[in-house]
Amino acid sequence: MRPHVDQRHERVLELVRERGSLRVAELAAELGVSAVTLRRDVEALAGQGRVHRLHGAVVWPGGGSTAGMRATRQEPAASAGSTASAEGVVIGMIVPTTASIFAGIVHGAREAVGAQGGRLVLGVSGYVGTEDAVQAGHLLAGGAQGLLVAPSWPGGVPVGGQEQRLLDRGVPTVLVERAAPPGNPAAALDRVRTDRAHGAAVAVGHFAALGHHRITAVLQDGPHAAQISAGYESAVRSLGLDDARGAPSVREHGDYESSVDYLVDAVRERGVTAALVHSDEDAIVLVPRLQARGIRVPDDLALIAYDDEVAPLADVPLTAVAPPKRAVGESAAKLLLRRLAERGDGRRPAPRQHVELLPELRIRSSCGARTLAR
Repeated sequence: MRPHVDQRHERVLELVRERGSLRVAELAAELGVSAVTLRRDVEALAGQGRVHRLHGAVVWPGGGSTAGMRATRQEPAASAGSTASAEGVVIGMIVPTTASIFAGIVHGAREAVGAQGGRLVLGVSGYVGTEDAVQAGHLLAGGAQGLLVAPSWPGGVPVGGQEQRLLDRGVPTVLVERAAPPGNPAAALDRVRTDRAHGAAVAVGHFAALGHHRITAVLQDGPHAAQISAGYESAVRSLGLDDARGAPSVREHGDYESSVDYLVDAVRERGVTAALVHSDEDAIVLVPRLQARGIRVPDDLALIAYDDEVAPLADVPLTAVAPPKRAVGESAAKLLLRRLAERGDGRRPAPRQHVELLPELRIRSSCGARTLAR
C-alpha cells in the first residue's frame, strides 16, 4: 500500500534533511513513487518553504536544521582570520549546470554564505564559454561583491585568453572545480576543487586489493578527464598493474557501442577483469549492454564508477568515487568571504590558496568485493 501523502511528505523531508540535497529522480526511486508524483510533493513542500527546488534537485533550506549543523561541523571549517559575519554581503556564483555534481556544490556554498548573513545569487553558463562573462556582468551589476566561478573552459583549462574575462572584473574571485595551468594569469586566483587524481588512484588501489592485475579505464572527455586519467595511470604504475590501453572515450562516436565493443574485447581477448568508468550515469548505460553481450558485472568484469550521483540506483549498485561536493562549495564560499573581509577591513591579503579536497570510495556490489573477499 502506498503511504498517505502526509507520511510521504514527512519521509521526503527526512531524507532531504539528512542528506542536504537529492535529485528528484533519486528521491522518487527511493520512495517508490513516480517522478510526477514526487514533483507534486516537492512543489507543495517548496510552497510551504520547507525545501528548495534547484533544477531537478531538492535542497534543504539553510540555517536551523540539526542535520545542516552536523554537516557544518564535520566539513572543513573556515580558515583562521575569516569573518564571523558577512551580513548583507552578496556573492555571485557561476556554474555550467545545476545538475550532476554542481547541485551539491551550490548547496554547500549557499549554506556557507547564508550562515554568515550573506546571500548567494546564481548564474548558469550552460557550458558556453562566452556566457561566463555575460553571467558575471549580470551578477556584478546586480550587486554581487565577489564571484565563485566554475568556468566553461574546454578540458577544464582556459584557452585563447578566456581567463581575462574573469580577471578583468576587479572583484575577489575563487575558482570552483577548475584550475588554470602554471604560468597562466588565472593560476594566481584562489581555487577549491576535488582531487580527482586521488579518487582515481583510490579506485585502482581497491581493484588491486581485490586481486585484479589487468585493468582498464573508460572515461569521458571533459574538464576532469586529465586529472582522472593521470591518477589512474600513476596508480597503475605504482602498484605494478597491467593497464589495457586503447579505450575510446565514452560516447566518442555519439553512442556507447564503441565502449561496449572495447570492454567485451578487453575481457574476452585481453584478460581484463576490472574497469573504472566515468561517469556513473555512463556506467549505468554500459552495464546492461555488457550483460546482453555475455559479460557479467561483477563476475566477469568488476566495475567502479566516478561521481556517485546516481550510482546506488543502478540495477547492480555501483561502487563509486564520490567527490565531496557540498564541502567544495562550502570551502570556496568561506574562502571568498574571507577575501571580502580582508578587503573591507583594509587588511593585507593572506597568501592565495589552492585547496584540494579528497573524494571517498563508496563500496557497493559492482566491484565484486564480497565475491572476491571469500
